[in-house]
Amino acid sequence: MSENTYTMRTWDENVVSGPEDGPRYAHARATFAYTGIIEGSSTCDYILYYAGEGYASEERAPGLERIEGSVDGRKGSFVIRHDVAYGPDGITDEWHVVPGSGTGELAGLKGTGTAASATETVPYTFDYSWD
Repeated sequence: MSENTYTMRTWDENVVSGPEDGPRYAHARATFAYTGIIEGSSTCDYILYYAGEGYASEERAPGLERIEGSVDGRKGSFVIRHDVAYGPDGITDEWHVVPGSGTGELAGLKGTGTAASATETVPYTFDYSWD
């Protein structure tokens, strides 16, 4: 397993519009704990779409996550934008740092990452640099 992981701590999901058994979309707020290159905690908001009964397709969800902690020992916070594919076999995620979102020692942070897992502990990659 990767030395870089995040673990889901909470997941609160609510249907915004549509029936439980039909096409609908939902809002989910999650919290995560990070270890590895990123050390810290975060809050993330996702918009999820469900096709409804009888559809087993993989869906995609956008998300915004604010991470507070450190990257390679530098402290501050930053925001990442997610593009998550999800389905019965778990998630795959591609994300990038939102330009200008770094604070403290993380000002000027740029980067992209990936993640994939079918469990609550998710290995991730993070390629980053500084302005």
